Amino acid sequence: MTNYPAITMFFIFVFATLMITYWAAKRTKSRSHFYAAGGKITSLQNGLAIAGDYMSAASFLGISGLVYLSGYDGLIYSIGFLVGWPIILFLLAERLKNLGDYTFADATSHRLDQTKIRCLAACGSLVTVALYLIAQMVGAGKLIQLLFGLPYEFAVVIVGVLMILYVSFGGMIATTWVQIIKAILLLSGATFMTIAVMWSTGLNFETLFQNAIKVHPKNFEIMQPGGLISDPISAISLGIALMFGTAGLPHILMRFFTVKNAKEARKSVFFATGFIGYFYILTFIIGFGAIMLISTNPEFLNADGGLLGGNNMAAIHLAKAVGGDMFLGFISAVAFATILAVVSGLTLAGASAVSHDLYASVFKKGKIKEKDELFVSKISAVVLGCIAIFLGIVFEKQNVAFMVGLAFAVAASANFPILFLSMYWKKLTSWGALIGGGAGLITATILVILGPAVWVDVFKFENPIFPYKYPALFSVSIAFIITWISSIVDKSDNSRIEIEKFDSQFVKSQIAIKKV
Repeated sequence: MTNYPAITMFFIFVFATLMITYWAAKRTKSRSHFYAAGGKITSLQNGLAIAGDYMSAASFLGISGLVYLSGYDGLIYSIGFLVGWPIILFLLAERLKNLGDYTFADATSHRLDQTKIRCLAACGSLVTVALYLIAQMVGAGKLIQLLFGLPYEFAVVIVGVLMILYVSFGGMIATTWVQIIKAILLLSGATFMTIAVMWSTGLNFETLFQNAIKVHPKNFEIMQPGGLISDPISAISLGIALMFGTAGLPHILMRFFTVKNAKEARKSVFFATGFIGYFYILTFIIGFGAIMLISTNPEFLNADGGLLGGNNMAAIHLAKAVGGDMFLGFISAVAFATILAVVSGLTLAGASAVSHDLYASVFKKGKIKEKDELFVSKISAVVLGCIAIFLGIVFEKQNVAFMVGLAFAVAASANFPILFLSMYWKKLTSWGALIGGGAGLITATILVILGPAVWVDVFKFENPIFPYKYPALFSVSIAFIITWISSIVDKSDNSRIEIEKFDSQFVKSQIAIKKV
């Protein structure tokens, strides 16, 4: 049955975001505006936009879906996502802003070889963006499929086309304001859902959990750890991926260049952490509320007893259960807004890696007109959009939160070690960074392919070659160790110059921090 309120709100949001893109396009006249919104975003606005980037389809649909499926274990993802923020706040935010202009590769390559480091950073960014995009495209496709009854493939194409429009014409200005509006709407909608769930239990958490235990097939097991992650290595590996991966996500790191100075960058993280922490508390309650209210309601189940649209749609069905068709329309539109905003940020990060880091800085050695670089950015956005559509179709059956876990593993392995060491370890050299970062990237990518998620679930082989779903424990360790060894043994003249540059870079960064 067609849900006209949901479809109406869906079109209202799409129209509103296209108007924002039109408004932003008239203000996006330079490279600074396209990549960093001209540095004119305030800390509160940036904090909301960062939270909007982080409160993705994986967070809203995926985590609530994991809680619906496995109970307590779903909380592991939300806590893991959150604990990465203190690392960014205390270690990276200020120095990143002081040392870079548009992408995290600017800061990383500040004292190292531009060609080597930008190539590495761009590759790490593109793999991370691709994995993260899969999660968003799958969530969007399932949502539109459920809302309109359209074929999944057609739904993914719609999202890809809208994403290309936002990034190609509006750049960072459009992406930021779509994120801000979406973050406010998502926090409001999730708050209402949480209040409605708790109201039905008499505002009693014990009642909520007891009712969920009674109706869930696993009964009391949903209150115990081990359903999703049953061995210590997988648990540690997932924790490392989520904690350090946050500090290696290119679309998050780009946000620190949209504010005017390091103090505003630090305040942005403070605001973002508050919004994100509050949101993850809500998703946990929403997941248990879905178990209690919809898991036994035939209206939301298919012939096999599973949830219509899969477990990722638990929050969407709960919206209808607590607020009827009108609230379902609102939450569906907000969920779609969430996906569009995040894929826009991801696509912008990927396009900037191609145009700014590879084309302008590596191939053209910085000798390029701004309009030519912007043109390459827009072409890159179109190509990335097409790739995202293809990947979204291929990985239709994957849980979106799990796919983001893989993206975090690659970000933690390829991006974070080099970014961190370039800022804090004097003896890091270009060859050390290239070999170590490349080893982390290659190891994480290969282990993801050889692990259960791809080797068994996608390629349909009987047993995985690599037994663990999450490779971060191995790939991050390899990245740090090989970077250290390669830098120590590098005795070239360039390495000595790069080590000497560290002191001037450190002093510059500290002076800039003290000024604000």
